[in-house]
Amino acid sequence: MKTLIRPKALRKGDTIATISPSWGCAGSSRVRWEYDLGCSRLRELGLNVVAAPNSLKGTGSLKDDPEARADDINWAFENKEVKAVIANIGGNDTAKILPFISADSVKKNPKILCGYSDVMALHIFCYRQGLMTFYGDNLLTNIAENPQWHPYSRYWFEKVFFDPSETGKIDPSEDWSYDRSKHTDKTYKKTYIPNRGYYPVQGKGIVTGRLFGGHSDLLDLKDKSGRPYVTSEDFEGSILFFEDIPECCDPCGMASFFDRLGREGFLKLIRGIIIGKMRTSDPFDIYAEKIREVITGRYGLSDLPVMADMNFGHTSPVFVIPYGAEARLDQDNKTFTILEGGVTDD
Repeated sequence: MKTLIRPKALRKGDTIATISPSWGCAGSSRVRWEYDLGCSRLRELGLNVVAAPNSLKGTGSLKDDPEARADDINWAFENKEVKAVIANIGGNDTAKILPFISADSVKKNPKILCGYSDVMALHIFCYRQGLMTFYGDNLLTNIAENPQWHPYSRYWFEKVFFDPSETGKIDPSEDWSYDRSKHTDKTYKKTYIPNRGYYPVQGKGIVTGRLFGGHSDLLDLKDKSGRPYVTSEDFEGSILFFEDIPECCDPCGMASFFDRLGREGFLKLIRGIIIGKMRTSDPFDIYAEKIREVITGRYGLSDLPVMADMNFGHTSPVFVIPYGAEARLDQDNKTFTILEGGVTDD
């Protein structure tokens, strides 16, 4: 796996740009209150916030205009005043902007990029250009949550982006929520329940590897020539992180994803797998059974460590995952540690 460029750490007074690479709802009059709330919480960290030129034009304007959404990416990376970029929200349309993004703009102006869900496509594009980016908070779906930006999420946001030292051991949150966000309802508050900790699905021992992953569309991303963005090199020696929502990835769907990894020869290259919490009250048991049927039953990889119910993805709260950072998964003691920082002071 390649060595990636780490972006510079944030400092108070820096400017962060908000973008809408997929869904433009942040610009809707019914959602603007939530966008403003998220910006105010970033300002509490001492950051200035600026919207990319097209990012608040609304869903209707941006839906059929991938070039405008890509222009915002290019603008954010080329703007010398902008030190970090955060997605307003995910969606299902980011892949359409990739042909219009300037690879040179990303390569020549490395900076923090944060977001999750459909933002994965943008992460993989930047990964191809040699930049370490971050699978973490979106503005609307994490930072602007009611009743608060969860302290666990806020802690990891500050730790990863302001502190260049080792990220360290990632403990489970004390509580969590599987509630969906309601972006047009100012009175809605998520309900949090006690967190039972990490769920060991299978495997044993301690493994280290570089973090790589996303959601179930990971293997379907293609460049403008039709070639897959993801290759065997990306999985070689990796700890794969994976998350999705039940509506798109039921137990059989998750099993199909791992089976595809096996059929394409990627599964045997992976050193360990971590899986984010699913947005459901159902226990992970049925997912775990299907995963074991594939990884152990079909491919004979009974020792491959797989840990689930971890705090990233489409639930709350979340920690931040730096693409390409070295990490350690200790299956016997149910611990996960990111061994490097994601940013630099240089």
